[in-house]
Amino acid sequence: MKDTAKNPGLSKLDELCVQTIRFLSVEAVQKANSGHPGMPMGMAPAAYVLWTRYMKYNPANPRWHNRDRFVLSAGHGSVLLYSLLHLTGFDISLDELRNFRQWGSKTPGHPEYDPQSGIEVTTGPLGQGISNAVGMAIAEKYLANYFNRDGFPIIDYKIYVIASDGDLQEGVSSEASSLAGHLGLDNLIVVYDDNHISIDGDTELAFTEDRVKRYEAYGWNVQEVGGDGNNMAAFEKALENAEQEKERPTLIKLRTHIAYGSPNMQDTAKSHGSPLGNDEIKLTKERFGWDPEKSFYVPKEALAHIRKATDKGKEAEAAWNKMFAEYAKAHPELAQQFQDAAEGKLSVNLDDILPNFETGSSIATRKASGKVLDALMPKLPLVLGGSADLTPSNNTEFVGAKAFQKGARDGRYIHYGIREHAMGAIMNGISVTGLARAYGGTFLVFSDYMRAAIRVAAMSRYPTIFVFTHDSIGLGEDGPTHQPVEQLAALRVIPNLLVFRPADANETTQTWKFALEHRDGPVALLLTRQGLPVIDQDKYSSAANLSKGAYVLVGADKPDVLLLASGSEVSVATEAAEKLAVEKIAAQVVSMPCWELFEKQDKEYRDSVIPPNVKARVGIEAGVEQGWWKWLGDKGVFIGMSSFGASAPAKICFEKFGITVEKTIEAAKKAMT
Repeated sequence: MKDTAKNPGLSKLDELCVQTIRFLSVEAVQKANSGHPGMPMGMAPAAYVLWTRYMKYNPANPRWHNRDRFVLSAGHGSVLLYSLLHLTGFDISLDELRNFRQWGSKTPGHPEYDPQSGIEVTTGPLGQGISNAVGMAIAEKYLANYFNRDGFPIIDYKIYVIASDGDLQEGVSSEASSLAGHLGLDNLIVVYDDNHISIDGDTELAFTEDRVKRYEAYGWNVQEVGGDGNNMAAFEKALENAEQEKERPTLIKLRTHIAYGSPNMQDTAKSHGSPLGNDEIKLTKERFGWDPEKSFYVPKEALAHIRKATDKGKEAEAAWNKMFAEYAKAHPELAQQFQDAAEGKLSVNLDDILPNFETGSSIATRKASGKVLDALMPKLPLVLGGSADLTPSNNTEFVGAKAFQKGARDGRYIHYGIREHAMGAIMNGISVTGLARAYGGTFLVFSDYMRAAIRVAAMSRYPTIFVFTHDSIGLGEDGPTHQPVEQLAALRVIPNLLVFRPADANETTQTWKFALEHRDGPVALLLTRQGLPVIDQDKYSSAANLSKGAYVLVGADKPDVLLLASGSEVSVATEAAEKLAVEKIAAQVVSMPCWELFEKQDKEYRDSVIPPNVKARVGIEAGVEQGWWKWLGDKGVFIGMSSFGASAPAKICFEKFGITVEKTIEAAKKAMT
């Protein structure tokens, strides 16, 4: 019998399940003496209803491709997710809850990407999760259009999000939500935990706009559920409305109370980031009729009831598997593509279709990149491209590309608008689907705007491809606001991020090959605005050596000096080497497109490229010198930037800042003394 007077929509057994979630969360925080108990206490009923009555998933196969996705964008409430995962049968044990926030546990302070355990994305920085979810929704729409056929809805899932006031305040979520509304992503359902409290206190201190009108203006379907967060009959009505919506994403504004039920901590900022304390937990348990002497207690009847959702998930996947077997008979080629993508296989051998650029020509690496995409993308239907309103400059739109829009779900090119941060986070959401991948472009200087998304991609090893053009002072007249100086070094310091700065068109080709075949983390491509000579691969080394990160481009039996460079400065180094040879000075030129890959090579190879006995070394790069001294040593000389750029034609900028053949020759002679 339902206790409709107290909590409409919840029976006494449901209430027992909700309290189990609440107290597991509270006790895990208390044992760790660290965490955020308030949000899980307030959101426990809604999360319970969502996970047991609406979402489809199968803990026995967490990566089932047609599962609904759940994103806890309010990542500070991570223990709520861990409690749900444990109770529904995922690989999060009760001991893992006891080890919340401890070394080596599966229950870190904020959710970290672990799809095998049911954690779809890393959600620590607020705003990232809801923005990732927009990418997930885009991917689902595209994949459904590509794979589904009459009678075979093999891609048919929704993306559910729990977001906080903090998520809605961060600018990245505004960018992403605006785009989601424009695209009409009706498969996206966000539950907004409107508990009125943030770390500083009441949200009225800084957050007073009408969020309902704001999201309506974005083009969302907005539902409001008042009360105290326990009226699940009203919440379910809002969810049903959201599931029936066919034109817009949905935001459900759910009024809750942080630390709900705690006699002294409810509606306080302290409960946002501090344990309740043993005395307060005891009082709260007594208030709910819970035995205060029991810790990490899971009533058998509650566990059995919650696990029924797991049984439904198994049945749903079994039905899907049966449908897919029939689909494979009816549409064998599509089924094979699906299975190949699920295994991380590309649909073609890239070597068969990669373009080759002839020596003697000159082409900007951004334009070479565009030609590579023209050759590859028509053969790679599960790779989605895009740009943050710089398509003609980034050369990211491939021949035959169609824009992804509300009325064009078959489009593979996403116009992100001037929303760099959202683009990064949305691409991450696309790239964790398990079937699709994303690349997107902007100017390198604007990597600062999307750094948080890049960092999360690197931390979580999302296979996202970030394309950055206009990579140096070589962009010229736009001046110092657009000329990246420190951004290259800033990207290189991010662990797990592979940063490529190709020297010419053929290195650009090989960079794309590597990026598309690499699935264990993100790749950044840094490309020039200005034209670069295509290096003679017959005279010098093959660009295919790029896969080792750095290689000898111009060799010398007994080099007097090493000229180390990346990107546009490699051609400066080769020309300097030729002039030094006239003076009987043997210079070995090393192209260093990707430091991170080079560092992964064995010592023997690294020493063959940068011989330890050659102390005279010159580093040439149109950026700051940070990081270069590990390659240059004590006697090295660096040629690059030590200030911001200037507004002038590219050639003048390089001359005025001393990044020239003549200065390289001077530096080589200086290093040899």
